[in-house]
Amino acid sequence: RVLSLELNKDRDVERIHGSGINTLDIEPVEGRYMLSGGSDGVIVLYDLENLSRKPSYTCKALFTVGRSHPDVHKFSVETVQWYPHDTGMFTSSSFDKTLKIWDTNTLQPADILHFEGTVYSHHMSPVATKHCLIAVGTKSPKVQLCDLKSGSSSHILQGHRQEVLAVSWSPRHEYILATGSADGRVKLWDVRRASGCLSTLDQHNGEKSKASSEAANTAHNGRVNGLCYTHDGLHLLTIGTDDRMRLWNSSTGENTLVNYGKVCNESRKGLKFAISCGCNPEFAFVPYGSTIAVYTVFTGELITMLRGHYSTVNCCVFQPHFQELYSGSKDCNILAWIPAPREPVPDDISEKSLPEQHLNPAYEDAWSSSDDEG
Repeated sequence: RVLSLELNKDRDVERIHGSGINTLDIEPVEGRYMLSGGSDGVIVLYDLENLSRKPSYTCKALFTVGRSHPDVHKFSVETVQWYPHDTGMFTSSSFDKTLKIWDTNTLQPADILHFEGTVYSHHMSPVATKHCLIAVGTKSPKVQLCDLKSGSSSHILQGHRQEVLAVSWSPRHEYILATGSADGRVKLWDVRRASGCLSTLDQHNGEKSKASSEAANTAHNGRVNGLCYTHDGLHLLTIGTDDRMRLWNSSTGENTLVNYGKVCNESRKGLKFAISCGCNPEFAFVPYGSTIAVYTVFTGELITMLRGHYSTVNCCVFQPHFQELYSGSKDCNILAWIPAPREPVPDDISEKSLPEQHLNPAYEDAWSSSDDEG
């Protein structure tokens, strides 16, 4: 289904945003509701379900935290995320130096966390049962961990030398966190440990000459602005402004050396890309200028470029239940990419004249009438 993804002509996403879209998130419970965050601070909540049951439909916006809302973010919203366990709560963070925890039903913030610098990225663990920590990447090199229950900063992870552009909890181990920074480094942390840092990923796997001018243990020769774990948590995909994407074994920290070629990345902030879930092989969907590049994660092959946006694509999110993709762009549009339907049988051939094997067994008449039996 992923190989046949195309821009869906029958599905529109209602156009609400008046400026670029930076971030999308689909709730993991039903896969039905999607949040979007814009560079004007606006947040929109969409229902992706086709309630009309018509072939052509528009995904309607249910709510908007618009410019006139008293608690709207003052500047660009960089990350939105649903609370992983139910749709009653979602979070948003912004260049206005705040992270807001929203009650979905009232559309009021239950809590507002303030930071010293712009907030590039935040993430809640999809699997945690023993903690409610939100990891936050800001202009500061220190990674902040905030407790969702108390709303206060519980502790700080120190080790990066420049701003932290991307953070992502492991979907496999609830205490493991990956962070990517403008210092070119990707660090893996166990947040239970006093020192925190488990490892700093090294693109050369420890094998380069000591005379090399490159800083030791860098994951990229540029800013690391995107991170995404594979669904099973065994691998981590990172992207940097060195126009490279790298796949790491998340337990050994080893660079798997998969070559994706040149992955153009001029973003000065966090880049939100996605990995498929439940496909074989798995695919990565990476914003690439005004297109989305689709790669096979483990072989590095560029499968296709999805074209449809008029301007820079900032984010994409995968809907695993139906293997669909949604993307948000500077052109203010959210596009839905849906697997193309199978080739229909031409109308002039009646089903009766088709050889039996063309019929999917699911559509065959399984009822027997008493006439046959008599």
